[in-house]
Amino acid sequence: MKTLLTTSALCVAMPLAAMAADKPETLKIGMTTFLTGPASVFGVPARDAMDIFVENLNAEGGINGVPIEVTYIDEGAGAEALTSEYRRVAQTEGAEVMLASISSGNCQTLAPLAEDLKVPNLMWDCGTQRIFEEQSYDYVFRPQGNATSEMLAAVAYLLKTHPDFETIAVVNQDYAWGRDSWDIFHTALEAMKPGVKVVGEFFPKFGAPDFSTEISRLQALRPDVVLSTSWGGDLDTFVQQAFQRGLMNTSTFVLPLAESSLERLGSSLPAGHIVGARGDHYFLHPERRDDADFKGFMEQYKDATGDIPVYSVFHASQAFAALKTAYEKAIADNGVDWPDEDQLLAALDGLEFQGLGRALHLREDHQGVESQLMGTSAQTGEYPFATLENIMIFDGEGLLPPVGEASIDWIKGLDASFADGLSVKTYEN
Repeated sequence: MKTLLTTSALCVAMPLAAMAADKPETLKIGMTTFLTGPASVFGVPARDAMDIFVENLNAEGGINGVPIEVTYIDEGAGAEALTSEYRRVAQTEGAEVMLASISSGNCQTLAPLAEDLKVPNLMWDCGTQRIFEEQSYDYVFRPQGNATSEMLAAVAYLLKTHPDFETIAVVNQDYAWGRDSWDIFHTALEAMKPGVKVVGEFFPKFGAPDFSTEISRLQALRPDVVLSTSWGGDLDTFVQQAFQRGLMNTSTFVLPLAESSLERLGSSLPAGHIVGARGDHYFLHPERRDDADFKGFMEQYKDATGDIPVYSVFHASQAFAALKTAYEKAIADNGVDWPDEDQLLAALDGLEFQGLGRALHLREDHQGVESQLMGTSAQTGEYPFATLENIMIFDGEGLLPPVGEASIDWIKGLDASFADGLSVKTYEN
């Protein structure tokens, strides 16, 4: 099968005198991902996808004849074990590049460690906007968007599709992501539609098995909109219980991470609710679904796992595309058989690459600029779960603050014209 990743052309002939580094027998990389625990609903699909990407590329000869070898590190083992394993893979096993992590907390721990170890690190899935707003790095890059672009796309979609809503409530997991994502969303809402009233803020504990108290309160408050940036089992349980109690008939739910729950929720997610994809990540991507390489991967993944790909698979594809494209660019730009570390880092600066979705690029602060896909749930009967209609894909460039500005401060300066000024394409189905 043809590779699904856009790459730079290689130089056919490269003089031996220009070699900057010994060409290795294998390119060793380390990847942290949740293989156990509740976040494994993201981590295992990403690992499975990475195995496919590596197998396909190695079958084609690898990168300039060098096959890739991946060592996986379980983020579910806890912070101490994760840090120890990260050091071991980077130092003892000689990984040239690390891919870390899913958890925003782990990214905040491993980014400075990568800098200390002087190992290039691609933050392949974590969402916190703080990484490059609070610190600059030479060795750390993020080949995707962040929480700011994800939440602003959700706010913009809500304002475009439900401009007359007056009240909102939030039900988020009580930890950093739940609090921070609400802070971004709420700040944006205050700036763009200041008359909206927040009638309830609920932060049940992470992993809560029962949301009957929150649902009862919401039924009494009757908000026009219920936001939840929860994910995984927590989101599944909340939506299922809200559906069973009829809450989804009286409020519009905004679920910026629900793309990854569609298959698991089945008929429990009725039509008419807003779903986000943490990027332009969707197995029926309206711009990519007819492409041969896209369709080929979807079939290969389905055959291997029995499931449809979720957004972590797309994020893994982007990290893999960035890795492959950077090596090929460094080889071509320098006329070498294999790049040294400085040449690889130079290739990563401003890199343009493409995974399963739209093309991306890295800004000067190493933050990826990623388009964002939002849609409305529909139960068409074509699949035993909700799919998306009225899809909008927002260009990523307008969803991030300028380099050097903090997201919250920048968002406070926005106004009602922001959503209308965004570059967006709409697809009816």
